[in-house]
Amino acid sequence: MADQTTRAQITRPLGAQISHMLKDRGVDVIFGIPGVHNQEMYRGIEEAGITHVLARHEQGAGFMADGYARATGRPGVAYVITGPGVCNIMTPMGQAYSDSVPVLVIASCLDEVAGQRGQLHQMLDQRNAAAAVCDWAEEARDATAAYTLIDRAFAEFRTKRARSKYIQVPISALEASAPAHPAKEVTYATPPTANKYQIAEVKGYLERARQPVIILGGGHKGIGHFAVQVADNVGAALFTTYAGRGAVPDDHPRYFGATLSRPESADVLAKADLVLAIGTELAQVDIWRDALGHDCPLLRVDIDPEVLSDRHHATHQYHSEACVFTAMLASATKDCTPSPKWRPKEVAATRARWRAQVIAERPGIVEVADALRAAVPDNATIYSDMTQFAYAAKEVWPMTQAHHWHHPSGFGTLGYAVPAAIGGAVARGKALPTMAIVGDYGFHYTMQELGVAVELGLSLPIILWDNGKLGEIEDSMIRAQIAPNAVIAHNPDFVKLAEAFGAHAVAPTSIADMQEAVKAAFDAKSPTLIYLTPDLIK
Repeated sequence: MADQTTRAQITRPLGAQISHMLKDRGVDVIFGIPGVHNQEMYRGIEEAGITHVLARHEQGAGFMADGYARATGRPGVAYVITGPGVCNIMTPMGQAYSDSVPVLVIASCLDEVAGQRGQLHQMLDQRNAAAAVCDWAEEARDATAAYTLIDRAFAEFRTKRARSKYIQVPISALEASAPAHPAKEVTYATPPTANKYQIAEVKGYLERARQPVIILGGGHKGIGHFAVQVADNVGAALFTTYAGRGAVPDDHPRYFGATLSRPESADVLAKADLVLAIGTELAQVDIWRDALGHDCPLLRVDIDPEVLSDRHHATHQYHSEACVFTAMLASATKDCTPSPKWRPKEVAATRARWRAQVIAERPGIVEVADALRAAVPDNATIYSDMTQFAYAAKEVWPMTQAHHWHHPSGFGTLGYAVPAAIGGAVARGKALPTMAIVGDYGFHYTMQELGVAVELGLSLPIILWDNGKLGEIEDSMIRAQIAPNAVIAHNPDFVKLAEAFGAHAVAPTSIADMQEAVKAAFDAKSPTLIYLTPDLIK
């Protein structure tokens, strides 16, 4: 009781107290940029024992927080200023929302905006602007509200579908003295889980099916081995979404790969007499068509009730966290007799045909991706950008671990990879390899964050694929019979640019040189830009 009384008597400006509360809730890194409007938030960072990473742009700070969250599974936190700071981080907030990433953005805001115009950083409605791209956006006008909202955010990160959240605090409130935050005595609720009757129901469907298919998405939370056990127990075939890659061993005899975007996957699913989809939206960016292709019962398991009742019209819906559900189902199906309908030779032939299609669609990329894969450690985490190299590589690159390749799938923003990889590298440390893959145009969006990687001494290989154009857009225009225009921009000398930041930079002229450069980059004491062009294989 004495400790509690003493603690309660500690008063600081609220801006400082917020950092102390975040530290108490497990936050050890904050990404952001200080300004005159949010400087009170910086008063307590060092005292609380939190590391701050200074981004070069709020967009970079948001992507760093996203990359950190994806690498750790813990919330990524960013501090930004009023007005333009909030606007600049809205793109990362939208990306984190669409890709189910726990990111918390805390911003300052003006005290009053209705009766006074022309204030520094003034917006018409800052909170509602932020609300358009995140799970919720609220204003905390005093210490009690701030502490309540922070705990609400952290509770929901644990118990709901993880999505970006936003809290703004008026400048005067940040400056005002405030009591210490509540002690960490919160016992968070647990996510929804299926009951034994639902598990028995799903088991029954799987037992009666002759050609079942299991689809795993990014929501499987690293429990793919349980899903594989279920598949082996009942003889099911397996697909993963791009976000679910690594959940299933690539050499599993009935694994079709992360190939739902292949048009022919609809034909495969049409042969199924039961589809069980776990932890996936089956969104446009997962399947790239209007319908999955099945003509059989569809069982959906998801933590998000909105997903359960979407356009795919699941015949059976199970509101449950994927982890517990799949573990229970693996145990329940141990006594099942596996169906022999899915033949490994046919699965392998189908995958080989689809790989050949990727090679034909994007000439030269798969060969480079295969060689790059051979030079990258199995435990590397990869952050990719919206670039043709990544589009092809995601379909053919075998992953040995789940949640080790991160891509801006939903919102689909350019400029994601480099700052997100910085956040991931900060989280993983020097002992665990991290790599970025970016295209020449996307690099322009956030290239200034290379300075952060240099400043932090990160051993970060940055694969820059330069085809000299917006290649994907050019191809799309041609398919639409539009004369390609506005798809070519002047590029700098990327090698010299990286060197100007203080990074290493190389331009390999052969596959072997590229592989040696990548291996060296993982051991370097600063980031390395590895500049590649389609001429590499000519």
